[in-house]
Amino acid sequence: MPHKTSSTRSQASKTKLARQLLSGGGVIREDSDDELGLDDYPWEWIYSPDGNGEDEQQEIVGARMGTFQCMVGDCVLLKAEGTHEAWIGLICDFAEDEEDGKMANFMWFSTDREIRNKQKKRTDALPNEVYITPSWDLNPLVSINGKATVISAATFDARYPSGRVPRSSKEYGKVFICRRGCNTRTATYTDLFDWENIYKGSQDIPTLIRCVKSQTKATRKRKRKDEIPEEEALDWEPKSDVEEPKTPSKRRKTISASTPSSKPKRTPQKYTTPKHRRVVVKKPLEFTPLGTRILSPNHTISSPFQIARTTLHVSSVPPSLPCRSEEFSTVYDHLEAAISAGSGSCIYISGTPGTGKTATVREVVAQLNASVQAEELDDFIFVEINGMKVTDPHQAYSLLWEALRGERVSPAQALELLEREFDRPSPRRVPCVVLMDELDQLVTKNQSVMYNFFNWPGLRHSRLIVLAVANTMDLPERTLSNKISSRLGLTRITFPGYTHEQLMTIIQSRLTSVPAHIVDPDAIQFASRKVAAVSGDARRALDICRRAVEIAEGEAAAAQNPLLSTPSKRRNNGDVIDDVKKSKGGKVTIGTIKQAINEATSSPLQQHLKALPLAAKAFLAAMLARTRRSGVSECVMADVIEEAKRLCLMAADNPAIQEMLLTDVGSSSQEDPNARGTLGKKAKANMAAVPRTLGIGYAATELAEAGIVGLEGGSRRRGDRIGRLRLRVGEEDVRLALRDDGEVKSLGFAS
Repeated sequence: MPHKTSSTRSQASKTKLARQLLSGGGVIREDSDDELGLDDYPWEWIYSPDGNGEDEQQEIVGARMGTFQCMVGDCVLLKAEGTHEAWIGLICDFAEDEEDGKMANFMWFSTDREIRNKQKKRTDALPNEVYITPSWDLNPLVSINGKATVISAATFDARYPSGRVPRSSKEYGKVFICRRGCNTRTATYTDLFDWENIYKGSQDIPTLIRCVKSQTKATRKRKRKDEIPEEEALDWEPKSDVEEPKTPSKRRKTISASTPSSKPKRTPQKYTTPKHRRVVVKKPLEFTPLGTRILSPNHTISSPFQIARTTLHVSSVPPSLPCRSEEFSTVYDHLEAAISAGSGSCIYISGTPGTGKTATVREVVAQLNASVQAEELDDFIFVEINGMKVTDPHQAYSLLWEALRGERVSPAQALELLEREFDRPSPRRVPCVVLMDELDQLVTKNQSVMYNFFNWPGLRHSRLIVLAVANTMDLPERTLSNKISSRLGLTRITFPGYTHEQLMTIIQSRLTSVPAHIVDPDAIQFASRKVAAVSGDARRALDICRRAVEIAEGEAAAAQNPLLSTPSKRRNNGDVIDDVKKSKGGKVTIGTIKQAINEATSSPLQQHLKALPLAAKAFLAAMLARTRRSGVSECVMADVIEEAKRLCLMAADNPAIQEMLLTDVGSSSQEDPNARGTLGKKAKANMAAVPRTLGIGYAATELAEAGIVGLEGGSRRRGDRIGRLRLRVGEEDVRLALRDDGEVKSLGFAS
């Protein structure tokens, strides 16, 4: 018996914790499906008494399932499958959809927990009080759980003097008090009213709507009927152009977002966690704070060079985003329309790196947040998921759930909770905007992560807006399967590479606070044209200009005082500016930009090849020539030496080669220093015609030790002529590094 009691308590605690996780503002109900019964009968329409239902234009006044029936104007409970939450709705009209079947349009009641604005939220809410809201939503009839009773506070006190509905009563959990209307998004309330006086039946629905809308503030800007797009047609509202609104008629039969076509089974279910699994709420990680060094403003603004380096850094956030106004407007319009309509949406944004995709989306979100603060737009949640910052793509589930509910759970549990969250009716759910950056890093083997994130916005109750950002325009067709590409939708925005005029505008906008004599305008134009011709990457252009400023700062420091490496940190700002004006260096010119570009485009291998001695460069030239002559990638040391001899003899116009590689190496040891006869001069002349073999051997050894050349079959220390050589780096890398070298310009690297 104790074991059974412990298990029961453990199960109860699990259920309680799960309810807290799934809690979204509905009312908790323990008695599920008590009115509709266990049998899953089909729903049937109830038509007006004027006809028999054969006329398609005949008005639908109610629906019936077995012995249960509901009419227009009734208050009902809607319950999501697998949860203990129920939503209270007032039936405004009925409709029929080809996919979802019979549906109803509900005007929703809200509980006090759904109001997120803490500053404007009222504190006098009663325990079972609900607010009538100017919010409508279409839901299938199979989600109806039973009828609800909405009465005034006076009627409730008269019916239940104790202030509570007895648990043994059939009305337990179904009776609610309504004495105000409320717009939950703006937290604005109507005046106190008596529910029985303001609403007596379906004929009072227009009056109730007019009362709630006139006394509450709506952030959504209503459009004329002819301007409402198709995706916003689901959001029902009465006609506001006429003085006397009428009960809405039958709505259209097609909808954009659809739920699964299979009907949920009408079987009693209670939420329990899966076997052998627990819902574990992880606490946020706590780190021991470390000592933080706060930089003085003089560290970044003590000289014009430091101001330029700070503003040109890619992490510096500019006050505005230039040259992306068209893309900004497109993204802004799509997000604003989706948030205002309360519908899900998928937007695919593509473009090469450095074209401002992520920066534009963040700027759009910042502007939308400003509209929310000004109460001009509905509230929304924003979460950014970067594929480069997560170790596993499935962690995206945990990040999304933490943004929605503030709880950290495992990816598997987060997936289960998200599926239940987006599949249940929650008409006042706050829209969530998800920025999925570096989308190609979130692709898994079975592509389940992409499928879920692109499938959830299509669900009726999700209100999930996904912004997928990738560097390639054809990623959905090239990598993702057809079922995922189809759910991505047709809303695709392409960010082209920046032109040189746009890059100039971006760089100049960041240098507005820098003196004009620091950076030459021609240098900015040169850097912009160079980058625009290759990729149009704004970050690369900023990095090149920033490196050019560093080079110019070093030149200014060397011209002023070679002993001071950073004079700007030790001298006043005005003194440094005067020194830069007087000195020859210290200004970013086209030459400075060229030097910065060379540093940015040169790899460590190319820098090492440029720093090689003359003998090693001649050896590489001989290897390339021998390989090209024989057509075989492997050659013998003796052949390379002979090839080097011919190349050196042909480079007669290069004094460096003539002096270093065609020098007598043994005359002092083989001849008597006192003998200056004809024989000694002849031997010296003969030896001068032979390249210096010892230098070539050491060059081969040096290249072999550096991993540039592979030497086999010979001694690396002596460089024997029988060794076999093979180039271990790309031939194009060698030519690219040495083709502009003045010392070996006549050895064939440019060909």
